[in-house]
Amino acid sequence: MAKAAFTMGEVDIALDEVARRAAVGIGTLYRHFPSRDALIEAVYRAELDRLAEAAPVLATQHPPVEALRAWMRLFVDYIAAKQVIAPALNGLVGGTEALYAHSGDVLKAAVNSLVSAAIAAGEFRADIEPLDLLRALAGVSNFSADTGWENSAKRLVDILIAGSRSSVS
Repeated sequence: MAKAAFTMGEVDIALDEVARRAAVGIGTLYRHFPSRDALIEAVYRAELDRLAEAAPVLATQHPPVEALRAWMRLFVDYIAAKQVIAPALNGLVGGTEALYAHSGDVLKAAVNSLVSAAIAAGEFRADIEPLDLLRALAGVSNFSADTGWENSAKRLVDILIAGSRSSVS
């Protein structure tokens, strides 16, 4: 419910309203989220966890390059979700430094494992820097947050994959 509210621009939604929409008592909400900041962080971490957990699943379901392609498309969705909740995140009392540092570690581990598998399979050039792929996608989202930027970013995934291919694949 909180993510839906943030998505609709309700950055300052009251916790009792979140509880009402979720059809739970305010006490239940506070037991799980003792503060507004805890709720905002939980929404952000849920998006991050969904992305991180997808990497090993995709790696078992697809060849290395296709797993990376699918994960990078999910990364675009993660960026879009992060943009939606950014106003709420920016209002965190303790700031976002620790939260973003943790997310950076999680994202690096996921993309490193997927790119390493593509390199080991001989499908990617050995000189590819995994973080460069994420930086390119993040750059598109920051450069043009217009409607439809996600489609542009997902097309960029294919361009990045093609440009990263080894000459023997």
